[in-house]
Amino acid sequence: MAKKRVTLADVAKLAGLSTAAASMILTGRPDTRLSADAHAKVHAAATSLGYRPNVAARALRTDKTRTIAFISDYVATTRFASGLIRGALAGAEAATHVMMVLETGGEPAREIQAVEAALDRQVDGLIFAAMRSREVFVPDISINVPTVMLNGTSARFPVSVLPDEYQGGRAAVDLLVRAGITQDILLLGYNANEEADLFRSETLTRRFAGIRDGMAEAGLSFIAELSCWDWEPRQGYELTRQALQSHRVRGLLCLNDRLAFGAYQALSEAGLSIPRDVGLVSFDNDELASYLRPGLTTIGLPHEDMGRRAVELLLNSGKVKPTLVPMPVLVRGSLP
Repeated sequence: MAKKRVTLADVAKLAGLSTAAASMILTGRPDTRLSADAHAKVHAAATSLGYRPNVAARALRTDKTRTIAFISDYVATTRFASGLIRGALAGAEAATHVMMVLETGGEPAREIQAVEAALDRQVDGLIFAAMRSREVFVPDISINVPTVMLNGTSARFPVSVLPDEYQGGRAAVDLLVRAGITQDILLLGYNANEEADLFRSETLTRRFAGIRDGMAEAGLSFIAELSCWDWEPRQGYELTRQALQSHRVRGLLCLNDRLAFGAYQALSEAGLSIPRDVGLVSFDNDELASYLRPGLTTIGLPHEDMGRRAVELLLNSGKVKPTLVPMPVLVRGSLP
């Protein structure tokens, strides 16, 4: 036989107070005009009875379910972006909210289903998250709750949380300069002229702008800018191997850690030591960055901070411009 649920009236009876008084105390009303002894009795009674608030009843009274929906493409099943969920979960917990996670695989039909499922459950707000920073598709259906874009942007919903890629790009150049590497620097992964008609994400465009302005401010230039669309180890290896055949390379600025991983292999094959002969700096702080030897100095993606910030913005609406979260600098052994 199911155990009878403990009610607010049960708590009030045990504490010797009215139900209204117990309610004010347990909901945290700042000025109940009740004594400290009354507060202590109500909390002791609630603990003794194992009282849990009736969330459904509270939602009917306040029009709030204290639930938010986290809708993503591949974030939940991709280790690179799992920090977004960890941060959002921590933010929701701190705000005493429950977070439901819905993953769509980037399929429009599933995105519509996810939004409808969340709205049917009367969530207090939606977070749309993307594994890689990009313009996020939001289904063309009515959404009447606060909405925040996480690691992405949308013309419909201007509130977004993004990594500060521009400052990240400048920071990468500054690391090279501080290490004394001011000549024979190779940019691996992007060439502005070759990719003039191709679209990278808005955030990557900011990364390129930060690198360009940082180089110009320091009076530096690249000996070569090598483009590849897929930033994977194989491309990093091939481009670095080719560059070493025609250039003396002292510094490598890689546009992500996977390119840098391939560059490590090519440099090793060429008999070059890191960082004595060639210094490297990269982006993203992929897990492999700390396992390389020497460890890879990189500009990290602040995913956990971004997730927490998205929840804060969702529950404290008012800001309409993008929020840029600083990218941490992880200094390891790949620079002198």
